[in-house]
Amino acid sequence: MKNVLLLSAIYLFAPQLAAAEDYEELRRNLTEKMPQVTIGEIRKLPYADLYEIQGNGVNIFYTDAKGEVALFGNLMELQTRANLSEQRKQELMVVDFSQLPLDKAIVKVKGSGARKLAVFSDPDCPYCKQLEQELKDVTDVTIYTFLYPLADLHPDAPRKARLIWCASDRAQAWEQFMFEGREPAAAGSDCEAPIGAVADIAKKFWITGTPGMVFVSGKLVPGVIPRAQIETLLNPDGKS
Repeated sequence: MKNVLLLSAIYLFAPQLAAAEDYEELRRNLTEKMPQVTIGEIRKLPYADLYEIQGNGVNIFYTDAKGEVALFGNLMELQTRANLSEQRKQELMVVDFSQLPLDKAIVKVKGSGARKLAVFSDPDCPYCKQLEQELKDVTDVTIYTFLYPLADLHPDAPRKARLIWCASDRAQAWEQFMFEGREPAAAGSDCEAPIGAVADIAKKFWITGTPGMVFVSGKLVPGVIPRAQIETLLNPDGKS
């Protein structure tokens, strides 16, 4: 048990020297056997012959040195009950806020606008409407809303996203639709919404659903969270 705990400590706190190694043979084997999975970073773990594989964005699975078997699920540290798989996912779910093309977002300045928040949202997503309710009373913030309609789930969402983007006042059109269900007037044929570009951005940062919030700290939060938690994440001192 002491040896297991020592290895756990190494995994959690020591620099991962193996991350810099080249595992091309293992990568080739996995790619041949799992062509549907895009293999990202490979790391050797300090547990017997166990390798951590980053696949299709922030998904994690485990394999042996030759890629002969694969284990999907959560890796737990038994002594602390820490979910090592979830911890690793959280490490990967970091977005460089400065890389977001804010010119492709609807901008809403509330109060001083000093704090910054980016939101990837679908006009027909019910959870996105819930998030708007949580954000309604948050002030002193600039909210950048990226229109990210998921047509597979909401076939009419791209049309509505285009109407909102092409409105004379995008921020107002967005709020009127999300709070009241009021669609803007028909858009002219010369207006093109950056829906495809936003989808590419979302894919780059592994944002696969809506809503998705990105904070200046780089933290990516999928789904809806309460206003108090949003306030905490917006503040550099971590206080709501």
